[in-house]
Amino acid sequence: MAGIFITGASGMIGMYLTSSLLQKNHHVIAVDSKPNDFVGKDPNYTFLQCDITDKNAVTDLFYKYQNDVQTLVHLACSVDNDIDAYVTDDELKKSKACDKFIYDSAINARVRNIILLSTTQVYGNPKGREPIRETADTKGNSNYVDMKLNSEKALLKAVKKTAVVPVIARVAPVYTSEYTQNLRDKVYDPKEDIAFIYKDGEYGFSFCCVFNLIDFINGIINIPQGRYDGVYNVADTRQITAKEIIDHERDHHRIGAVIQRSMTGDTIKSIVPLGKNRQKYDYRYFDPATIYSNWNIDNTKAQRISTFRWSLKNTK
Repeated sequence: MAGIFITGASGMIGMYLTSSLLQKNHHVIAVDSKPNDFVGKDPNYTFLQCDITDKNAVTDLFYKYQNDVQTLVHLACSVDNDIDAYVTDDELKKSKACDKFIYDSAINARVRNIILLSTTQVYGNPKGREPIRETADTKGNSNYVDMKLNSEKALLKAVKKTAVVPVIARVAPVYTSEYTQNLRDKVYDPKEDIAFIYKDGEYGFSFCCVFNLIDFINGIINIPQGRYDGVYNVADTRQITAKEIIDHERDHHRIGAVIQRSMTGDTIKSIVPLGKNRQKYDYRYFDPATIYSNWNIDNTKAQRISTFRWSLKNTK
């Protein structure tokens, strides 16, 4: 089977992806600053422990396997993977510095396609409640959004005069049955250390089960021919409501009392800690004033690649 090069391979997404690829007998060439449980346990797994900014080490690894690597999956510099949810200016500079040589190295290694993990946060807070499609304006305003938009632009520039197919996966905040931090952020107030709900919790949010993302990446890798380049929204087909989040956490004994709140100005101010600059740095920043917006990420285009069969009810 073809070789798959993964950056950020020791993060949660990288580990799930690696497991899936090894089960399909792919050769996985992995890079991360931290070791992981696959090292030394599978002959099809090649791992290099180094910082993603180590140009010589990463470039040499691409060169060594240039006749084997079919796909680059660029996960490094992604929250819930290699970096903290608090994205500093230094992280922004780090990502921008390494993208160019990573893309160039992959192109020189004659990869067939490059898959970049981006984020649906690039759409910011759109006006109206129309489903958010890939053609929507990018209005996000944070370091994480800037980092991912810079990476998207660098990828498209790098492959412009090549035969490499670029795939940009704008992924909604991820979860599994056990990893629910992104879900909890919508219903939990860390300042008061308590869960909350408005009305009956009928309002919802777009998320992405990790296994839907893994299926999508596998789908891109397995496409035998044809053009499938461009931007894809990768998110669950239906939103998850606040009530569903709370019920799920209760079923797993991870949440206690839940208070009911009313949407008033004072309430909004009370649950936005760390001041007005938080939005720039904190990936998980949540503006409660938008709680009833019910923005739905449209994944119709991505459904041509995979089925998006996973949800909060059937994930593991």
